[in-house]
Amino acid sequence: MKYSYTKPRKKSAFTPELKLAITFFMMTLAMLFLTYTFLFFKDFSFQSQKAEMIQKRFDLGEAIEDMKTEIAFINKESLLGERVMTQNSVLKDSIANLFDLIPQRITLSEASLLENGLILHGITPNKDVYNFMLQAPLRSIFHKTYSSFYPLSNGWLRFVSTNYIEDDHLETSMRDVGQEKIAQESEDEN
Repeated sequence: MKYSYTKPRKKSAFTPELKLAITFFMMTLAMLFLTYTFLFFKDFSFQSQKAEMIQKRFDLGEAIEDMKTEIAFINKESLLGERVMTQNSVLKDSIANLFDLIPQRITLSEASLLENGLILHGITPNKDVYNFMLQAPLRSIFHKTYSSFYPLSNGWLRFVSTNYIEDDHLETSMRDVGQEKIAQESEDEN
């Protein structure tokens, strides 16, 4: 017996509203999963960048320390170069002054600079020319002066002059010069 004119439909637990709700929750879960995956990769990327930055910072710190040591070395070399240049300039002036001391009648064949002295080899017409024109200025500069003469076949004399500055005299004379400068400066200030 039939009580309805319509055919019965199959009933399902998945109604359109339930399907809509499930679709909504699935999309929400998918979006949450994608967001979590995106944030996980971003965090991984940031951690790797952070590690790279820390390594770069460490490398730059080492490079800066290396540069500081190189700069210190270059400054030392520069000071050494300036000191050598100053010493060379003083030596050049001293040699020029030495050759200005040599009179025209005396010919030098060799000059050897020592740490605290000077050795001269040369030719002079006679001992008097040597004594008055060369030995007198040398004695005013050096504390000890020794000369030896050897006759040549043409009548001139070959000489070897050895001149020394005593270290203790050099130190005391430098100290005296320094004290004189200090005294002059104090007088100038007054």
